[in-house]
Amino acid sequence: MENLKTKVLEQLTLAKQASRQMALLSRAQKDNALSLIAEQLLADEAAILAANEQDLDRAQADAQPASYLDRLRLTPARIRDLVDGLQQLIQQEDPVGQLLDRWTRPNGLIMEQIRVPLGVIGMVYEARPNVTIDAAAIALKTGNSIVLRGSYSAVHSNLALVESIRTALTASGLPAEAVQYLPYAEHASVDILCTANGLIDVIIPRGGAGLIQRVLQLSSVPVLETGVGNCHIFVDYNASYEMAEAIVLNAKTSRPAVCNAAETLLLHHDWPLAHQKALLKQLLAAGVELRACEQTRALHADLADLLKEAVAQDWDTEYSTLIMAVRTFDSLTDALDHIQRHSTGHSEAIVTEDSESAQRFLTTVDATTVYHNASTRFTDGGEFGFGAEIGISTQKLHARGPMGLPALTSYKYVVRGTGQIR
Repeated sequence: MENLKTKVLEQLTLAKQASRQMALLSRAQKDNALSLIAEQLLADEAAILAANEQDLDRAQADAQPASYLDRLRLTPARIRDLVDGLQQLIQQEDPVGQLLDRWTRPNGLIMEQIRVPLGVIGMVYEARPNVTIDAAAIALKTGNSIVLRGSYSAVHSNLALVESIRTALTASGLPAEAVQYLPYAEHASVDILCTANGLIDVIIPRGGAGLIQRVLQLSSVPVLETGVGNCHIFVDYNASYEMAEAIVLNAKTSRPAVCNAAETLLLHHDWPLAHQKALLKQLLAAGVELRACEQTRALHADLADLLKEAVAQDWDTEYSTLIMAVRTFDSLTDALDHIQRHSTGHSEAIVTEDSESAQRFLTTVDATTVYHNASTRFTDGGEFGFGAEIGISTQKLHARGPMGLPALTSYKYVVRGTGQIR
C-alpha cells in the first residue's frame, strides 16, 4: 500500500507542478495542442484499436453484458467522433481570463472578477475510453492539469489514448505531465486520489451510482458530482403519434447504454388506445423488454403476455440496456408526482400539443434538462454546442447539466488601487 501511495502521489505532484505552467498558456498554445492530439489519434488508430481489442477480449471472457461492451468498444468511427469533438472544442472560446464583472468602489478601488482554471482535476470513471479523450481535452483547453483513473477493465485502451495525448503535448511544447493516468488495479488508488488535498483541487466521478456514491463518501477533496440517468418521457393525451413514436424509440433504442437514454415511458390514459398499443408494439419489435404497471397491462390485455409485470424497483432503475418501464396515469399531475419521486434529476421529456401542459412540465420538473417534443438523447455537451463534455452534473453547485468549458473554471477577484488602505 505504501509503495502504491508513493507512486500515486508522485504522479499527482507532477500534475500539480504542470498546472502552474498550464494556467499561463494562451488560447493559441492550447488550441495547437488539441489539434496535434487530434492528428496523433488518427496516426495511432491501429495501435489504439489493438489495445481496445485486448480489453474487449477480457470483457467478453468475463461474460460482460452487451451494454458494457458497447461502452468499452472503440471503432474507427468512434475515434473520428473523438477527433470531431476536439475540432469543435478548438472552435470554442477560451473562458480563462474572461472578465465576468467589473465595478469601482466609492474609494476608487477597481474590482474585477476573472475566470481562472480550477488547477488539478481528478477524474474517476468506468469502462468508457472516450472519457479519457474528452476529459483530458476539456481540462487542457481550460488550462488545467488532469489525473485520470479509469476502470482497470479499460486499462489497455486508456493507456494507448494517453500515450497519444502525451506525445502530442510534447510536440506542442506543453508539459506532458499535465495529463496523468493511474493504471493501477487496486481500488486504493482511487482512495489516495480522493484524499489528496493540496494536490487535487476537484474530483469528478463519472459512471454508475455505485462509483459515484463511493467517491462522494470517501472523498475529502471537493466533488463535482455527475449523476445517473433515470430519464422519463411522458406522452400526453393529445400527443402526435408520429412524433411520440420517433421520440420514444430514439430515446430508448438509439444507444441504450448512455445516461441520457429514456428508462421509463409514462402514458396518459386518454391518449388513444390505438396509439398506445402501436407504440408498445414498436418498442417490442425493436427488441425492448417492457415492464408495465397493472393499469397498462389491463388496458392492453392482448399484449399481456409480452408485457412483464413491473415491480417497485423498476421505477428507480437505470437499465442501460433495452429494458423500459411503462406506467399509465390519469393526469399530468399524477405523472409529475411520479417523476418527482423517481427522477434522478438528469433529463425529462413531455410529448404534447398542449402549450399549457408543456409549460407546466418544463417549470415543475426539477432536472438538469427538460424537453418539450424532443428526445432526451440531446443532453450532451456536443449536442449543446459545447464540444467535448467532461460529464453531466445533476447537482446544483457549482455546475449543472452538460459540463463544458466554463464548468472547469473558477474565478478570482483582481483589485486595482492607487494606494488605498482600510
